Amino acid sequence: MHVARQMVAPLSDLPPGTMRGYEVGKRKIIIVNLDGELHALDGICSHAYSELSHGFFAGDLVTRALHLSQFDVRTGEPISPPAAEPIAKYPVVIEDDTVYVDVPS
Repeated sequence: MHVARQMVAPLSDLPPGTMRGYEVGKRKIIIVNLDGELHALDGICSHAYSELSHGFFAGDLVTRALHLSQFDVRTGEPISPPAAEPIAKYPVVIEDDTVYVDVPS
C-alpha cells in the first residue's frame, strides 16, 4: 500500500482541546489535539455513515453525534456501542508549523 503525506492545516488551527474535520484526498478525517498531541483518525464512524466531526471531543474520547458511539482518540478503538469496529488512525507530522497526515493513496 502506498502512503502519501498530505498537508492538512496550520498548527495554529488546532490548539489543545480541539477537534476538526478535514477532507484529505478522498478521505474525511478528524484531527484531535489531546493535551498538545495530535491524533488523526478516520472521520467516518465504523458503525454507520456519520461524520465524527459533527460529534464532540471530551477527555480522550470522540463521541459520534448519531447513536453516541465513542472512540479512544489514541487508538481509534470503540469504547461504547453500537460501534464495534475501530476507526483507522493515521500518522501526523508537523513541519514548519504545518500539520501533515500520512494516508493511504
